[in-house]
Order: sequence, then C-alpha cells, then structure tokens
Amino acid sequence: MIIAIDGPAAAGKGTLSRRIAEEYGFHHLDTGLTYRATAKALLDAGLPLDDEAVAAGMAAKVDLAGLDRSVLSAHEIGEAASKIAVMPSVRRALVEAQRAFARKEPGTVLDGRDIGTVVCPDAAVKLYVTASAEVRARRRFDEIRAGGKQADFAEILADIVKRDARDSGRADSPLRPAEDAHLIDTSEMGIEAAFQAAKAIVDAALK
Repeated sequence: MIIAIDGPAAAGKGTLSRRIAEEYGFHHLDTGLTYRATAKALLDAGLPLDDEAVAAGMAAKVDLAGLDRSVLSAHEIGEAASKIAVMPSVRRALVEAQRAFARKEPGTVLDGRDIGTVVCPDAAVKLYVTASAEVRARRRFDEIRAGGKQADFAEILADIVKRDARDSGRADSPLRPAEDAHLIDTSEMGIEAAFQAAKAIVDAALK
C-alpha cells in the first residue's frame, strides 16, 4: 500500500503525511529531506553545488534511515538543495532510492513534489495538498516567530512564490497534481480537518 502526497512548500503535507503514517502503522519518507541530505553532504565535504556528476555520486550514497529533520531544515541547506534538485542525474539517483523505500511492508507514505507523477505513479492513493501562497507564507512566518526568531513576511512570501515557480517550471519532474490525485486545499482548513479528509480517502481505498 503506497500513499503518495504531493504539494508546494508549507501546504501542510509533511504534518499530514506523518499523521497518516502513524494512523495506519506505515513507514514515512519526506522525500525533500533526501535532497537536503545530499546537499548537506556536499556542503560538509566542501564540494561544489554546480557539478552534477559529483552531486549524483553523493545522492547515490544517501542513507534514508538517517534523515534528521531538525538538522536538515536549516535555511542554507534548503537553498543548496534547491540548486541540486534540478539536476536530472541527482533526481534519478534519489528517485531510485525512494522507490526502494516505497516497497516496504506493510505500507508507506511518501511526500514530496513528484511522488504521484514520477516516483510512484501506481500508488493506491494520491493526494495533492495545497494552499494559497499567502496562507503558506503566514504559516512559515508564524512558525519562525514561535521559535523565537525574527521573520519578514514579505520576504517569506516572495521566497515561496519563487520556489513555486522553480518547482512547477523545471523540465524534469515538475510540481503538478497527478491526474488521479485527490485535491485537499488547506487554505481554510486546520490540520485535523485535513487529516479527516485524507483519512476518508485512504479508508475508501483500503476497502
């Protein structure tokens, strides 16, 4: 049983994916962290971020069991990850690892940008979780402020709009809903309501 969850940054798909995995006792993988882990390994080794062969070699060695969200969520790692994520050979190496993860029993939940379209096109359930750019920027802003740090809302919004354009506009595996994906718009929805909507879809598929 594979559940594929896609969507833009800060739409709530990560929180939703973890809740669903917990609910059904499935394994969870945030595929975005695989790109961040590759980028961090390059930064740690002092290697260039613009050499596709070097980046792909590092991607092939990423350990999916050792992904630490708290470490990998650093802003500079995210910036580095966005540079290597557009490289076709890096994507191929990581997609192969993600597909191997997806085959784990009794089931898996993978979230990212291209799970339902590229990584697991045959997933039993495909969800596309989205929200308006303003709502997503507000969530990110509130999250940073709650952590005791300073944040600039306009800067965060501009960053989200830029990232959306980059993710949707890339030639290789662009961000878009799979044709058979269920759309969940969380703009006016709390995490509990989004979880119940997703759960109803998964329960129907399990029957």
